Amino acid sequence: MADNDENEDSLEKTSVVQSDTFKVRIAQAEEAPPCLVLLVGPANQVGRQWPIDKNDYILGRAVGANVQIDDKSMSKSHAKLVLSAGEVNIIDLESTNRTVVNNKILTPLQPHRLENNDQIKTGNVIFKFLEKGNIETVSVAQTFGRGQTDALTGINNRGALNAQAVELFNKSRILDAPLSILIFDIDFFKKINDQYGHAGGDLVLKELSRHIRETQIRGNDFFARYGGEEFCILFLGSPFKTVQEIAERIRKTVQEHVFDHNGTKIPITVSVGLSTIAKEDHSWNEIFERADKALYESKNSGRNKVSVLLRE
Repeated sequence: MADNDENEDSLEKTSVVQSDTFKVRIAQAEEAPPCLVLLVGPANQVGRQWPIDKNDYILGRAVGANVQIDDKSMSKSHAKLVLSAGEVNIIDLESTNRTVVNNKILTPLQPHRLENNDQIKTGNVIFKFLEKGNIETVSVAQTFGRGQTDALTGINNRGALNAQAVELFNKSRILDAPLSILIFDIDFFKKINDQYGHAGGDLVLKELSRHIRETQIRGNDFFARYGGEEFCILFLGSPFKTVQEIAERIRKTVQEHVFDHNGTKIPITVSVGLSTIAKEDHSWNEIFERADKALYESKNSGRNKVSVLLRE
């Protein structure tokens, strides 16, 4: 009997304490607006969220759609989300392949109120709706963010670059704004790994990424690691002359920066390639390919320099 009394006393003294991390997530969730999460669609966008914090949102494959998914099964303007008095309704815009919510085909142009965790099918693309204040909004965003981040350097990875570049190319066309691409890679990086080991190589990659991010990347610039020692920056709206100046600053600041590995200074330089959008370009890959060719021009003509290749 004494043992039971002791157990009851222990239980009475036991309390559950929420971790600070969990408390932060709860607070973030309470502030989160309703949102759509992509469940099925282009691989590099699965898990992405679109917060619904304005009155009207168009879903479709058109460049100007608020929720733009490049999938032929979606109509250019497939459906519309309407936010009113805290409720979100979806309206099919007479799409070719219909809008389906939880296996129910919607009547075109008739609003349908969305509820938490509803699944929305637009052609072959599937979204999930999360209501305002859903904690899953935070956890999904964190998971998607980790999937878009390079584990070693903490900057954007190649998948994030591919997704963002498409969006910026489309915005460039809509806004008639310049889009420029800067590519650089570390000169003789294999020799660095051979001489200082992979720990030395990793230190250089991390320190270079940190230094460039903190000293050269502005609020609207998109910085990513897209290969082993290869990096890319996207500039939307910046005059090409400004991008050229940034490229030269990057080349110079890397050359002058101290990369210290266990008390030994590792000399580092980078080769840089630049290009900018032309009216004849049909995709961001065309700009990227020119910047990549410019990069190899820098490497083949002595390294530690900036080269530019524009469309003829």
